[in-house]
Order: sequence, then structure tokens, then C-alpha cells
Amino acid sequence: MLMLVSLCILAMLLSGLLTGWLRRYALAASLIDIPNARSSHKLPTPRGGGLSIVIVFLLGLLALFGLDLLAGSVLWALLGAGAIVAITGFLDDHGHIAARWRLLVHFCAAAWGLYCLGGLPTIILPVLGLSILTLDLGWIGQLLAALYLVWLLNLYNFMDGIDGIASIEAITVSVGAALLYAIQAEANTLWGVPVLLTMTVVGFLVWNFPPAKIFMGDAGSGFLGIVLGLLSIQAAWVNPLFLWSWLILLAVFITDATWTLFRRLLRGEKVYQAHCSHAYQYAARFYGSHKKVTLTVAVINLVWLLPLALGVALNQINAGFALLLAYLPLIVLAIVFRAGQRESV
Repeated sequence: MLMLVSLCILAMLLSGLLTGWLRRYALAASLIDIPNARSSHKLPTPRGGGLSIVIVFLLGLLALFGLDLLAGSVLWALLGAGAIVAITGFLDDHGHIAARWRLLVHFCAAAWGLYCLGGLPTIILPVLGLSILTLDLGWIGQLLAALYLVWLLNLYNFMDGIDGIASIEAITVSVGAALLYAIQAEANTLWGVPVLLTMTVVGFLVWNFPPAKIFMGDAGSGFLGIVLGLLSIQAAWVNPLFLWSWLILLAVFITDATWTLFRRLLRGEKVYQAHCSHAYQYAARFYGSHKKVTLTVAVINLVWLLPLALGVALNQINAGFALLLAYLPLIVLAIVFRAGQRESV
């Protein structure tokens, strides 16, 4: 326990120091986000700071493995898939990689992660009124799992559009996951990884909290998306109900990004082009504050979604009912804040 606590504190300090160095590097290399009509920020800001999360977290995983606190399959899943996504994002931050090639690499990363974890396990269907209905989806389940991972890493990139929001999401979701594991006897050895991720992102958030001194960039946001997705599938192997708990914890990002995507697809827009029509972006403009929206996401995650996720994990709330309670209010919020509506700019 003492070694794990020390490792997490060290990860936070290293992440903060490395982010500061990356900020100086970005300024020297002119790796700057210049505000335009589709931006949510007003001042030129360095980007690429999320690389600190990648480096420190992966080193921390190696340390956990060396301390016999992490299974080799999980290490290789996170290390391989995370590195592939981060390197691709880093190259895209410094230049441009065509969307089709990025997507191909993302599917390769998802396939690697699923292979290492053993694929998608048998799941419990969240059917209202039924306590247990298990289903082995076979190869269809593996395809759906790959699509889920690729969508999660891309939506995390889409949702990294205002100061601190992607960091706060990763921190609150990881804290929630650690609590899920801590209260379950069969999973109480798994909480080290989400706690390590939490502390690593906290070090970065010192620089990214509104007003941000550096942005995360594609390397960091895509990395967080694939890592959180793989951790949710790993959790399902321990307890099938954990998968639905994870989907509840991630509901804010999944709802906003998916609702926005569907509305843009219905209009025939090129969904890979930059835009600022997510609900959180409209909300930030309406309130004139990134901080208010980012902190509201934290409150929703910890006060509303986390209790639902815990209830599902403890089998005290039907998973289907909990998913409705989690997602329906967020869909309403997405509609209220015009997620996916055509921009006037």
C-alpha cells in the first residue's frame, strides 16, 4: 500500500513537471493553437501537454507490474494500445495525418488491446425487470467492442474543447472506478491503475485548469479515451455489471459526443472536420466561462452518475433502469444546449 501511494504521488509530481517542460517546448517549437471562428478559446495557447500523461502513466504501469500489482495482460493491453494511439496523436499534433489513416491505426490499437485482454467477455444485458440475462455475443461482440473503443478514443478527442474538461472527466471517472473496485471483494486489487491515472492527470490539470496554460492535444486525449475504454472491458471480466457502471460513469462525454455526431450526420456534414457545436461548447459560450462548465461536469459525475454506477455494481439498482436515469437527463441537457445544431459562424 505504501509503495502504491508513493508511486501515485510521484506520478503527480512528475506529470506536473513534465507538463511545464512541454509547455516551454511547445512555445519554442511554435506548437500553438491560434484562435479562429471555431475555437472555444480566445488567446493563443500551447498544445501537446497531454504527452506528459502518456509518459508518466505508462512508466507507472511498468512500476505496478514490477511490484506485482498489475497483470501482464493488462500491462500489454494498455501499453501497446495506448502508445499506438498517443504516437499517432503526437504526429497529428505536429502535422497532419489523414482521417482514414488515423482511423485505421485506431482500429489496430483497439484490436491489440482486446487481444491482450481476451476480448469482450460474456455480458449481462441491462433489461428492465430482469435481474440476470447473460449473453455471449461471440465475434459480433468483439466487433462491437472494437467499435466502442475507437469511438471512445475519438469522442474523447472531440470533447477536449474547453479548458480542463477532458482532465476533469478522466479524474472523476477514474475516482469512480477506484471506488467501484474498492467495494467489491473480487475486484479490490484493481483500484491501483485508476488511482495512478487520477494522480497523473491531476499533475497535468495544474497547467490545464481554466484558464489553461497548455492544451492536452490529440496525443493525450486519444490516449485517455483508449485507456478508459480498455479499463472498462477489463472490469467486465471481473464482474459483468462493471461494464454498465463504467458506461454510466462515462455518460457525460458519450451523450454529448454521440448526440452531436448523429445530428451532424443527418445534415450530411463531414464529421471529421473541426466544429464547435457540442453541448459543452454552447454552454461555455452561454455562460461565458469554461470553469463553470468544467466544474459542472465534475459535479454531475460525482453527485449523480457515481451513485448510480455504485448501485449497479452492488446489484442494488437494475442496470437498465440506472442507464435510463443516467442518460435521459443528459440527453435533455444536450437538446437544451443545442448539441449538434448548425453553427452560426
